[in-house]
Amino acid sequence: MGTDEGAGAGGRREWARHWQYAELPGLDLLRARYVRHTFPRHAHDGYVIAAVTGGIEEIGLPGHVVRAGPGSVVLINPEVPHTARAGVPEGWAYATLYPSRELITEVAEEIGMLRGTPGFTADMIYDAPGSQAVIEVHRAAEAGNALAADTLLRGVVARMLTRHAGPLPARTIRGAGGVDAAAARAVLQERMADPPSLEQLAAELGTSPFALLRAFRERYGMPPHTWLTDARVRQARRLLDAGTAPAEAAVTVGFTDQPHLNRHFTRIVGVPPGAYRRERAG
Repeated sequence: MGTDEGAGAGGRREWARHWQYAELPGLDLLRARYVRHTFPRHAHDGYVIAAVTGGIEEIGLPGHVVRAGPGSVVLINPEVPHTARAGVPEGWAYATLYPSRELITEVAEEIGMLRGTPGFTADMIYDAPGSQAVIEVHRAAEAGNALAADTLLRGVVARMLTRHAGPLPARTIRGAGGVDAAAARAVLQERMADPPSLEQLAAELGTSPFALLRAFRERYGMPPHTWLTDARVRQARRLLDAGTAPAEAAVTVGFTDQPHLNRHFTRIVGVPPGAYRRERAG
């Protein structure tokens, strides 16, 4: 893969690399160009810091849509449901950092701003120097320059935290609906490989299917079946990280077979599970 091949209006080829650099623990990196690929509604365990390098990315967030072009940085907090797609026919290219909660908290402590868990207060900013700094983290990691990569990463995170962050609001569960939604989520997490139907789940919790669906959507930004698919992909990633073969991971998390995993994993993560695992095996 080259640097930003086809990012201009002329090219239509898609490419992606989703990987980890051993010298930057607590961080995933994705550099890609997408044209037809669309990310369904999903959320992340950690944070997203994405610099668009070409075209337009259209991100669907709770209650609104943002369009990000070159020079902008997209900031998303953990567990915030969102979608992503091309905002122009030629697609978009970007360099994305996925820092863990632990990494963000560590930097927040270092710069003396920790008041609870930090959270971004903006979802997109125009910050050409910040966007370039994200790109430079990728370049340093790809070159194997650990000192530069770590220095640049901490600088980017500190820049975003000092300019666009505050305490992450605590999730509150309001009323019986919120309690039911949290209980339903716990059941689906526990019985991921063999989940109950919506009707069975509602009966177990002593509520109605429609009331549970409404409460779950309000609490987690997506219906239970969408949340479950996302949770299965997240668990499959953990298994692949640990060296599990894709076919075994598929069955373990409740997908019918490896092609079923491949389809959902590629849509949500942006690369197929085999390519994802190979980057970690190296």
